[in-house]
Amino acid sequence: MTTQTLPAQSPGIMINIDETYLDNLLEKEWLLCNQRGSYSSGTVLGCNTRRYHGLLVASLHPPVERMVTLSNLLEAVQVDGKRYELSNFEFSDRLHPQGYRFMKKFRRDNGVHFKFELPDIGLEIEKSIYLVHDQDILVISYDFSDCPGQVEFSLMPLLALRDFHSLQSSSTSLEVTQCQEIVTARTLDPHGPAVHLLCRDSDFERGTDWWYSMRYRVETRRGQHDYEDIWAPGHFRKIFTGSQRITFVVEATAGLERPGSMDFNVDDLIDTQRRRNSELIDCAQTQDDYEIMLTRAADQLIVKRQINETQISTSILAGYHWFADWGRDAFISLPGLLLSTGRLEEAREVLMTFGSVLDQGQIPNRFDDYGGQPHYNSVDASLWFINAAYQYLLASKDERTFQNHLRPMIAQIIAAYSQGTRDNIHADDDGLITAGDENTQLTWMDAKCNGVSFTPRYGKAVEINALWISALRIMAETSNGNDRQPYLEQAEKAEAGFRDLFWNPENNSLYDCVLPDGTRDQTIRPNQIFAVSLPFSPLSANQQASVLCTVEEYLLTPYGLRSLSPMDSRYQGHYYGDQFQRDSAYHQGTVWAFLMGPFIEAFLKVNHFSNQSKEQARKIIDPLLRHLEDSACLGSVSEIFDGDYPHYPKGCIAQAWSIAELLRCKKMLH
Repeated sequence: MTTQTLPAQSPGIMINIDETYLDNLLEKEWLLCNQRGSYSSGTVLGCNTRRYHGLLVASLHPPVERMVTLSNLLEAVQVDGKRYELSNFEFSDRLHPQGYRFMKKFRRDNGVHFKFELPDIGLEIEKSIYLVHDQDILVISYDFSDCPGQVEFSLMPLLALRDFHSLQSSSTSLEVTQCQEIVTARTLDPHGPAVHLLCRDSDFERGTDWWYSMRYRVETRRGQHDYEDIWAPGHFRKIFTGSQRITFVVEATAGLERPGSMDFNVDDLIDTQRRRNSELIDCAQTQDDYEIMLTRAADQLIVKRQINETQISTSILAGYHWFADWGRDAFISLPGLLLSTGRLEEAREVLMTFGSVLDQGQIPNRFDDYGGQPHYNSVDASLWFINAAYQYLLASKDERTFQNHLRPMIAQIIAAYSQGTRDNIHADDDGLITAGDENTQLTWMDAKCNGVSFTPRYGKAVEINALWISALRIMAETSNGNDRQPYLEQAEKAEAGFRDLFWNPENNSLYDCVLPDGTRDQTIRPNQIFAVSLPFSPLSANQQASVLCTVEEYLLTPYGLRSLSPMDSRYQGHYYGDQFQRDSAYHQGTVWAFLMGPFIEAFLKVNHFSNQSKEQARKIIDPLLRHLEDSACLGSVSEIFDGDYPHYPKGCIAQAWSIAELLRCKKMLH
């Protein structure tokens, strides 16, 4: 098995299929997105290994309420009475059918492509999958080379009309209808998902088959239910000779909605997608292969959200497959995903999307997965919003938006945090922010399962106060006249309090958290790096260098920073097992890729952005860049990695802040 990066003008990845690496190939995944929250995803063998895999997973209420509609396809070719099945599904003890025997290459560019060869009859087939931009429509083409005999091609859609978090059983009530050439399958719930299928110039033969107990191996590892029954409502059949292109179009809708136009020309679709990709790359102003890959990966996380009855605005999904748009993730990601790629108007929209639901001085921790009210259980989302707004101002020079819209929101946040808001968030007598209690999880280290908080960081957390001080300095920096002085005084008071409270003279680094009873947590975690990397640091130059040295010594890996020092007795070097096991390791040693961004920024700052430090930084991020070519999700960056070597990728296969911070690193090193 070999992996090859394609040229920059058509950025993508190609893999040669080798049967001796089947397990490895089943770990390699691909992802196509349409900027609605909908996606198409699977493995390079075409075998689904997660409940979240599906050829069309559609968002009924963009960008949330995602439903697996078309799960997979059973494809078969018959020539001279001999049948060749091209698909791969996993059951308890085997792969069946074994289409991998005929698969030669996988390619991922504007779509995904599977090349098959049937050597004894001299037939080559290329299957290509495309997801239409801004529509819940999937287009699959099959290009057959010239074959001397008559070919019968059979295409059986396998459906799972269910929420993407759940699994389907054969007790589900489903129905199928046909109107001219369009076949429609839906649940009996009038508000549930429906899927419309079109394969022109072919015959559809109804069936009522269920494929029982398909296994998803990743779910097995995650300690979750791992079997599903899949419904096959029938199959399309076409007979032909010579070269042929067969096009299969799938559209998902909500309830009884009718499908739109399903008449797609594949070549026109490819041209449209190429033009859009060229525009993204031109906007990012780059010719670097890795930056092109990251720019395209970034685009997958940018979505549209309806924020009121008349307005649709831009938002950022935290990660695929399962996250929606989270405030903290959005504003850590915004500088890399949008500012680094030249998408300034969309950056402004993201700020306004979340700013429109600012409440009691708080930006939502997340929007609801099913269209309910936003969730406000976070202390840092609002502070990251301020940082992102400032970065937007620096990048865009858009003083009008900042002064008229963003600065008043920032003022509300600072006033609320100073005086007190929900979750016991308030400024203490020393000018520092304290928040929460033993029952809350308000920082990014928020793992909690079965009532157990694995990283209880209530009170004064180090990165929260680094963000707070930077926010006060930002307001002072962007104020005029008499407005400036109160923020300066607040910042100076908080800075003095920060140095007094958080500096640990025993190891010349920062305490991670100070509890309400005054207990200072000496745990070596990466949160202290933000006190160096943010635009305004409360630390002296020597203190910044010392913090960087501690983080580098104990936490730096080739793929990001560990969440806990390996010297700590609570350290867990592997992220695996059921929900409780995984949550217990989530912030107790697991490597977070997004933390490479603040580390590199701190490293360059401390070393005065010298050419030598930039060269060292390039070497530091090189393994994470190469992860793009041979990763869990080809062309993207994983959420987390094991703390121990060899640091296997885990968690979400495409994480917004992981992509964003790596892209920002690349830009810093220009």
